[in-house]
Amino acid sequence: MAKATSRRARGRVPEPSVAVADTGSAEAAADETAVTGYRGPTREGGGPGPAALVRLSRTGDVTASGGSTAISGYVHTLTVQHAPREPAAWPHQVGVVPSAARSFRRRAEADRLRAAVAGGGTAVLCQVLTGMGGVGKTQLAADHARSAWDEGALDVLVWVTASARSSVVGAYAQAGAELCRADPGDPERAAKEFLAWLAPKPGQRPCRWLIVLDDVADPGDLVVHPDDPGRRYSLWPPAGPYGRVLLTTRRRDAALFGQGRRRIQVGVFTPRESLAYLTASLDAQERSEPAEQLTALACDLGHLPLALAQAAAYLVDSGQTAAAYRRLLADRATRLTDLAPDALPDDHAATLAAAWSLSVDRADTLRPAGLARPMLHLAAFLDANGIPHDVLTGPEARSHLAAHRTTAGPERTRRPRWWPRKRQRPAAPVTPEEAFGALRALDRLSLVDHTPGTPHQAVRVHQLVQRAARDTLTPDRHDQTARTAADALEAAWPDVERDIDLAQSLRANTDALMRHAAEALYQPDAHALLFRLGRSFGEAGQLAAAVDHFECLAHITAHRLGPDHPGTLTTRNNLASWRGEAGAAQAFAELLADRVRVLGPDHPDTLTTRNNLASWRGEAGDAAGAAQAFAELLADRVRVLGPDHPDTLTTRNNLATRREKAGDAVGAARAFAELLADQARVLGPDHPDTLTTRNNLASCTGEAGDAAGAARAFAELLADQARVLGPDHPDTLTTRGNLASWRGEAGDAAGAAQAFAELLADQTRVLGPDHPRTLTGRNNLAYWRGEAGDAAGAAHAFTEVLADQVRVLGPDHPDTLATRNNLASWRAEAGDAVGAAQAFAELLADQVRVLGPDHPRTFTTRNNLASWRGEAGDAAGAAQAFAGLLADQARVLGPDHPDTLTTRNNLAYWRGEAGDAASAAQAFAELLADQVRALGPDHPRTLTTRNNLAHWQERAGDVAGAADGRP
Repeated sequence: MAKATSRRARGRVPEPSVAVADTGSAEAAADETAVTGYRGPTREGGGPGPAALVRLSRTGDVTASGGSTAISGYVHTLTVQHAPREPAAWPHQVGVVPSAARSFRRRAEADRLRAAVAGGGTAVLCQVLTGMGGVGKTQLAADHARSAWDEGALDVLVWVTASARSSVVGAYAQAGAELCRADPGDPERAAKEFLAWLAPKPGQRPCRWLIVLDDVADPGDLVVHPDDPGRRYSLWPPAGPYGRVLLTTRRRDAALFGQGRRRIQVGVFTPRESLAYLTASLDAQERSEPAEQLTALACDLGHLPLALAQAAAYLVDSGQTAAAYRRLLADRATRLTDLAPDALPDDHAATLAAAWSLSVDRADTLRPAGLARPMLHLAAFLDANGIPHDVLTGPEARSHLAAHRTTAGPERTRRPRWWPRKRQRPAAPVTPEEAFGALRALDRLSLVDHTPGTPHQAVRVHQLVQRAARDTLTPDRHDQTARTAADALEAAWPDVERDIDLAQSLRANTDALMRHAAEALYQPDAHALLFRLGRSFGEAGQLAAAVDHFECLAHITAHRLGPDHPGTLTTRNNLASWRGEAGAAQAFAELLADRVRVLGPDHPDTLTTRNNLASWRGEAGDAAGAAQAFAELLADRVRVLGPDHPDTLTTRNNLATRREKAGDAVGAARAFAELLADQARVLGPDHPDTLTTRNNLASCTGEAGDAAGAARAFAELLADQARVLGPDHPDTLTTRGNLASWRGEAGDAAGAAQAFAELLADQTRVLGPDHPRTLTGRNNLAYWRGEAGDAAGAAHAFTEVLADQVRVLGPDHPDTLATRNNLASWRAEAGDAVGAAQAFAELLADQVRVLGPDHPRTFTTRNNLASWRGEAGDAAGAAQAFAGLLADQARVLGPDHPDTLTTRNNLAYWRGEAGDAASAAQAFAELLADQVRALGPDHPRTLTTRNNLAHWQERAGDVAGAADGRP
């Protein structure tokens, strides 16, 4: 029986009356009138209402009429005690199931819910719909509940809005009062009785029930009195064969899963579902939009159901088109609150902008307290599709978290007071473990997806969550956070991009940051991250992207910072470098004039530009001019920076390199040896620059005629580079290629081919299949396969690499043109001399257009074209072509350049093949004298010329002279 309630009247009540009808018999004590068995209004459908006991004390006289009992006078006590109500009949529903959203779409998650129910089981079938706010978890749960109810599959349906513990207890108490005579005046006891009633009893009629706990905000809300073991109890329904539980939540805490609970992750709509939803929503309002615009709008909104619903309502309310809405959405000055409809559709409780605010607040309370919000702010500026873990947990990110911690930690509960002259404590540092914990807190509230197992894309954030987070920042805080994100990206970017996936992720995150906060990256100067992005494009082989990036950056810096700002000049320097041979020299010449005018002739940046200009002059074919420019630069760097400055040493390296390219291999080797001694003394033997000089010295040794010595030097260098830089460092890989090449030049072509095959596998793994160095490795492998005797296989391999170079580098890239040269050569070696000559003729036209007529590679193609014309049967034409080439090489490269000497050799040979053996012998004799002077008597090319001289002397009839001249 329910507990009685009483009311005591005080003072005299004028002529009160209490009428009691249809009473039964009762005994009264002194001065009391007792009435029992009261039967009030009948219940709907017939039958008496609940019985009650009415007790009246110290009443006066009164006359009753109409079969009632009347009491008058003072009423000292009136006590009414209600008996328990009868349990509700089945089927019975407690709570209100949300109505179906307009244009509701059935989704795969709904099918998974139904499939799980059909599977049955002996324990409570508990399913947990989890996902970020706005993905439609409540609608899925409501659709599932309505379907089960309409199909007659339930006896009891209880819908609970579970956003707080009190809401769950209250809903359970209501169910207990309606289903099992529990007293609603004691909610906790009523909730317990309801949970006990759910457990099946032997011999009792089975009850098929479904309890929906919608929007559980905290797993702890499903435990009552969690800190009091004596009163603690769980609000999870008990196990049973007929009951089911469906829970929706943004949380992903481990406490919500396990114990037979099945997790169903609810994501955004698919593109097809998004288009169907928008189309149906607008059709219902007699609106239509082009399908391509709706598809694009859905993509802009990240296919989030809540965003799509509010966007559709906005379009209807405002009369705007989808294209106009997209323009507003793309405008960074427009906030999400400005894009909300006048009235929210489908009983939504919050606008899109506020959909995640409660989740952020709650995440900020999780350990480590106060770090989730600033972490989300940082992630809001980066790539929604994947942020590298080190970017968000590195020193720059942790400094940001420490500076913007939103709540005090448990060890500091008082805010510091700011007094004049008071020395303030710096913000408590944030550890990597705490930064990791902040990401876990955001993940638990479904604000981010944090998967530490994929470090390059460890954190994903929906683009509208990012937009909402950025909208909460003041302009100053917005720009400050953006530059912090840039600092974090730059710090996480390795100097050497060994990991291709990481480099791609960093580039994608930089691109996102530029879209979200471009202005902030130019205040006060162009951020270094902008230059690192362009360099990454170039180092990855995306030369066109590098040029496009620096062209855009140069325009922006000139406009925002001014044409003479150091950042603008630095951008022009980078642009000139990545433009390549076609226009770099001219661009550096123009930049040099401006740097001299703005910075002065002795500024380090001015000297650097002179260095770059000299380098690109050499690459453009002016080896002698480049060597002269480096010699002049060296004198100025010694004067300004000193003889031991790293830049001075670098200039000495460049000067020696250009001497080698100009044909003075012996002088270059001597210069490299002297430089190596100074670098070892100043920088140390293991410094990268010292190792580079050892590489150059080894190359010069080979070019000077000692291929075996070059191979030995490269083998020693390789061991040191692997120790100092690591086996996968790009410089180590380059040295492996050089070692293989010089082994081949020393006579082991098959060994060189095998070494390049092994190198190619490592280059593909470390650099990626499309990296320029990987493509060069394929080129070298094809060459040495041909040298090992497989000319047809070499031609086939060059055909394949050419196709990839055209795709990756473009048809006019110097490496692409070089591969065309190699392909034509090996086609000829495979027997197609006529086809080779035609290919060289076509290549020559493109090289003249791209590189210019005096470029060394253009000369090489002219040499090959002349040779294969001769091989095709036109010896006289070949001789004539070599004569023209010789004149140009002597003019551009000088008479003693190795390539000029090689052309003299070829000219003499084809003159002999054209029938003039005596003239050929005379030409070889003159060439031999110059080679002895320029290269030395023991150089391989000198020895080859002596052999050719003897041959043509013999052909000319001088048998004795030929015998004397053979080496």
